[in-house]
Amino acid sequence: MYWQKRFNRPNKDEEDEKLLLQIRKDHKDYGYRRAQKEMEKRGRKVNKKKVQRLIKKLKIQVHSYTRKSRKYSSYKGTVGRIAKNNIHRRFYTNVVHQKITTDTTEFKYFETDKNGVIRQGKLYLDPFLDMYNSEIISYRISKRPTALAIMGALEEAIEATSNCHYRRTFHSDQGWAYQMKSYSYKLKEHKIFQSMSRKGNCLDNSPIENFFGILKQEIYYGEVYRSFNELKQAIESYIEYYNNERMKSKLNWMSPIQFREQQTVLLNDYSA
Repeated sequence: MYWQKRFNRPNKDEEDEKLLLQIRKDHKDYGYRRAQKEMEKRGRKVNKKKVQRLIKKLKIQVHSYTRKSRKYSSYKGTVGRIAKNNIHRRFYTNVVHQKITTDTTEFKYFETDKNGVIRQGKLYLDPFLDMYNSEIISYRISKRPTALAIMGALEEAIEATSNCHYRRTFHSDQGWAYQMKSYSYKLKEHKIFQSMSRKGNCLDNSPIENFFGILKQEIYYGEVYRSFNELKQAIESYIEYYNNERMKSKLNWMSPIQFREQQTVLLNDYSA
């Protein structure tokens, strides 16, 4: 009778389980910490150990993938001007659009030509990230690492950050594109400091490297894309999701845009 009563007992966690399943549907890569914070946002305050237990019970754990290919390097030696490292790993800033960082990363996809032969293609992403809230403020996607793509994203980033009341700093590695005269002249034209990481030291540009790691772990590793457009669309959709919905612990469990907008409101209220 004891076990019969236990089997017939109603599931007291049914509402929490339904909510967790919905969160997993909306955010496929949320672990238990983010899932717990998302439940709080939706009106359910649940202990993190219970969230862990329910995730295990429902078998909705996140399975991460590690990097399987070499890291793309845009360094081609000294082909232009090398700027000083003005950031010096001082990534934190409480000023929107004051410190911007950028880099280029490579993706691979596989497509079948008209003769039925599978060929490998490459896609390159050039984003500009605001160190204030890790928001992607501009980017370009191309089939080759070109100056045109980088300059287009640069001009858009300069326009997007023009409302900053302090002198801006744009940081990068020593890639060939960032040594170009046209790149450095464009920054000088707008009175922007240029900063570069030390050669072969990815930690000097860790904010953008961290973004690349998150992006590839959540939509790229473990997936096979069959065309340039398919991969391009996946990246564009993810950046939209990342900026507007994906919460970060260092941003008080808000997305980059939510954090920026909240801080702007608080600043305006304080000024008033």
